[in-house]
Amino acid sequence: MKFATKVIHGGLSADPQTGAVMTPIYQTSTYKQDSPGVHKGYEYARTQNPTRGALEANLASIENGKHAVCFGSGLAAQDAVMKLLEPGDEIISTNDLYGGSYRQMMAVYAKYGIKCTFLDMSNLQELKDAINDNTKLIWAETPTNPMLKIIDVQAICDIAKDKGVQVLVDNTFCSPYLQNPLDLGADIVLHSATKYLGGHSDVVHGCLIMKDDGIHDKLRFIQNASGAVPGPQDCFLILRGIKTLHLRVQRACDSAKKIVDFLQGHDAVSKVYYPGLEEHPGHEIAASQMKDFGGMISFDLKKNTQEASYTVLSNTHYFTLAESLGGVESLIGHPASMTHASIPKEDRLKVGLTDSLIRISVGVEDPDDLIADLDKALKTI
Repeated sequence: MKFATKVIHGGLSADPQTGAVMTPIYQTSTYKQDSPGVHKGYEYARTQNPTRGALEANLASIENGKHAVCFGSGLAAQDAVMKLLEPGDEIISTNDLYGGSYRQMMAVYAKYGIKCTFLDMSNLQELKDAINDNTKLIWAETPTNPMLKIIDVQAICDIAKDKGVQVLVDNTFCSPYLQNPLDLGADIVLHSATKYLGGHSDVVHGCLIMKDDGIHDKLRFIQNASGAVPGPQDCFLILRGIKTLHLRVQRACDSAKKIVDFLQGHDAVSKVYYPGLEEHPGHEIAASQMKDFGGMISFDLKKNTQEASYTVLSNTHYFTLAESLGGVESLIGHPASMTHASIPKEDRLKVGLTDSLIRISVGVEDPDDLIADLDKALKTI
């Protein structure tokens, strides 16, 4: 089944009770039992819900997995993975990652004895040297957030397999349309489904996808035991969003390339970060493991000050200044003070995340209007 067919039909069928083409919203907290333990497969909605079950089947299909487990947010999904670990276990993660992921690792789980090491995963030797007997998980984002570095997923999975270490890939920036880490050897794929999967900035959601039955059983237990589950309305909205995923993401990719060309030629811009550029250090790896180069762009200003970036951010019209990404509308943000404010400044600067760095998420508007909007804003500095 091709991807464009999977998003519509993968893991899904018409409602068996009514024939409804769209999965109904089963807005219920509990289910009738004929006698204790005798029921139709559903007991309590924290444990099972038909709308959530349909979404999980669809997510497994589009990521080429066997199982999916859904949560109330991307960070709730991360929290479930962290609960697979024990005191004394260690995680190796990229030194350029979403600030919320960093915050949970360092401010929540470090005090329970989970050690996190952050390094440049494009340096495979550095990764090999960092793995020790306590290392249980490699946590990768690719492209990274917000510097858009590329990590060779197959290479890190090969290293991890030799060491008996599991690999999780946060695939939020790509979506399953552009990249499928399970096919490259990853054990778990994480999505903040709030972003490209939902695609309309109207729902908060997270999910994990895997092939291994044992990993699935552990995460399913945690999902039920901890209870950070999404409601049926949220699951319905993600299912609806997935149906146009390929159309939205391809449109964003096509427009992003035009915007990158514009930014590279602009006098106010000092550097553009985008894996589609041939001079990008990870371009060849991105071309080999991604179907296209995505709708996320970061750029730095020649006037390297927070004041300059704030001026640009306050003078766009079609680019909305807001947290998040991956929606139909184009968004613009300031990572240093927004998405990555929880990361110490000295650590941000080590990876190139300056106070003047701007990150944009390209939506589905006309690219000429988006370019004109950026041009107007950049002329204000």
